[in-house]
Amino acid sequence: MTTPRFSRTEIVDTASLAAATETVSKDHSIHQPALIVGTGLLGTSIGLGLRAAGIDVLLTDPSPSAQAVAEDIGAGLGLRAGDEPGTVVVAAPPDVTGAEIIKALLRWPQAVVLDIASVKVSIATEIQRAVDHGQLSADDALRYIGTHPMSGRERSGPVAARGELFTAAPWVLCPADSTPQCVVDTASDVARLLGATIYQMSAAEHDAAVAQISHLPQIAASLLASRLQDTSVQALQLAGNGLRDTTRIAASDASLWVQILSANAEKILPELHGMKADLDRLINTLQAPYESGSRLDVAQLIDEGNRGQARIPGKHGGPAQAFALVTVLVDDTPGAIVAALQAVADAGVNVEDLGMEHSSGYQVGMLEISVVPGHKQHLVDSLTDLGWKVL
Repeated sequence: MTTPRFSRTEIVDTASLAAATETVSKDHSIHQPALIVGTGLLGTSIGLGLRAAGIDVLLTDPSPSAQAVAEDIGAGLGLRAGDEPGTVVVAAPPDVTGAEIIKALLRWPQAVVLDIASVKVSIATEIQRAVDHGQLSADDALRYIGTHPMSGRERSGPVAARGELFTAAPWVLCPADSTPQCVVDTASDVARLLGATIYQMSAAEHDAAVAQISHLPQIAASLLASRLQDTSVQALQLAGNGLRDTTRIAASDASLWVQILSANAEKILPELHGMKADLDRLINTLQAPYESGSRLDVAQLIDEGNRGQARIPGKHGGPAQAFALVTVLVDDTPGAIVAALQAVADAGVNVEDLGMEHSSGYQVGMLEISVVPGHKQHLVDSLTDLGWKVL
């Protein structure tokens, strides 16, 4: 008796996603099996999520060990000679994504091919160049659509993959004017079955957007963190959440960001020039900080930052909203945070956001609880009555 090529397997960490997609998995435009090209964090997570939604998934990766790990955790089965995927998701590094797309379009002439790279114009240009040079037919190119899931983790590789990684995360589709609707539908259903929130824009609009909301913050964080290389240990011990928050993404993969920044240089450069103009303005002002108008100019720069920050969408993507902050001192012991949050719940107050800052040299932490402003005093009174130290 032969074993079915696609057997039903139990995927423990995607059980919740499987339940959520049970009603929609039978109604989709994904031609099966789906092939994932690249079994890193995102590719393996896509495999896990699609399998949980009932989709047959194949995997391939130039690294046999990475592919083996992805197979072992249930993301799919290894691609074999003769397999004919109907949908191909290219989850390769940005500098080889274009080549992998072209290879997939030529090898599987019936498949819809999408990629998940974080830049889109350079890849679309590479596809068009292949058409212009006769390497790829115009009809074949119509089966490609660029996409970008705006999701990730602080860890990388298939062992960090999660089938629910894309739940409620933005997933941008970048069809060309000539992209057939059936191709758009296939890409949409991949994102939909993974629980993502779908957005649609042109490749140029996408690259301009990520230059501002992703690439520029990465550059700023890296440049700021680079100033800490020679900072004394004593000075670093004074650091609070402000420094940690503004440098967190500086720990990103350098080799990946070389590819991303190079591919999107055209859209990033105007943002850098704008930031440089602001820095030059501030430097010139601080060279004579007590001259007439200097302090006003500094205040205006900070205010411009206030106004930009206020435009960032708030909770659940809704309008930005200013919350009141209640800071509670908690012991650095098991259960202390849970007890504090239970006290908040007992007071009938909803936690809108949550942060934690540690006190240098003391075994205590400062739990920062964001609440609707009108509930702040009630919460302060309730916590104080229960014996909590509210700062």
